[in-house]
Parts: sequence; C-alpha cells; structure tokens
Amino acid sequence: MKKITPFLFISVFILLIVALFLSLGNVQKMVVIKEGNIDKVPLEIILHKYQDSDCGMIIDDMTYVSEVIAPDGKTWFFHDHGGFIHWLEDKPFKDKAVIWVRTKDTKRWLHAEDAYYSLNDITPMGYGFGAYENNQKNFVSYKTFKLKMLRGETMQDPKIRKKLLGL
Repeated sequence: MKKITPFLFISVFILLIVALFLSLGNVQKMVVIKEGNIDKVPLEIILHKYQDSDCGMIIDDMTYVSEVIAPDGKTWFFHDHGGFIHWLEDKPFKDKAVIWVRTKDTKRWLHAEDAYYSLNDITPMGYGFGAYENNQKNFVSYKTFKLKMLRGETMQDPKIRKKLLGL
C-alpha cells in the first residue's frame, strides 16, 4: 500500500488540474472569427472575449483594433493594425477583403484605405502603426503602411525604432 499511495496521490492531483483547465476553457469561449457578416460592417468587439487572429493574444484595448471581412462575411479581429497585414498576405481573398480600422483620434471605424497611419505609436505588438482619421505630419497612406509592414520597416526593428524616435 505504501508503494501505491504516492502514485495514487499524483494521479488524483493530475486529474484535478486537468478538470480545472477544462472547466476554465468552457467558461471563456474566446471569439476568433464570426460568420455571417454579409453587410461587411465592423462588429462589436467585447474586450477580454475576442482573440487576435494573427498572434492569438486576447484583445483587451480598442485603441489599435481592426477587422478583416472576407467576401463570404467571415470576420477576423486584430489588436494591432500591423497584424492583419501579415495575416492577410497569404489569403486567397486578400484583394477582395473589406478592412476596417478603429481610429485613434476620432475613435470611429474607417476603411483601412481611408485612414492615415502613424509610424511610431506604442502598439500591442510593437509595429508602431496607429490609424487616424485626420492626417498629420509624418503620417503615411494605407499603401505605404502596408509596404512598410511587409518589408519589416516597423518599430520592432531597432534601427527603424531609433530613427523614428529621434534617438
């Protein structure tokens, strides 16, 4: 009996941990994708319940959120504008997707092509691109933002970061 007791104790402990994780997984039910957005409009994001489709992190702030909507109405969510550029690049519908960004200055949803982008914001993934409705000095167009993102010219690059921050 003395030889079985440690194994029994460990087995019960492991079962309790597994049960705890399974119950937490059932409670959270994170949203990564929504279907049926036929009107292709921005959907409400509930903080701490939606997950970034590129990196998998939980969306806990609306400052840099964006949404990508496929022609069939499937909608994906992002907490850093740079993330949707990476994610969308290999999708077959990338040229037909409707992309919405939430602007930092007016806190409104705007088509990504209509926004202006800062280069040195402190964003969740560190890319540095904030979307704005009103143009300011040193802001760039969507086309330039996309190109810089695909080239890796972001605040994640120490040389770019140093240049953009004037260090």
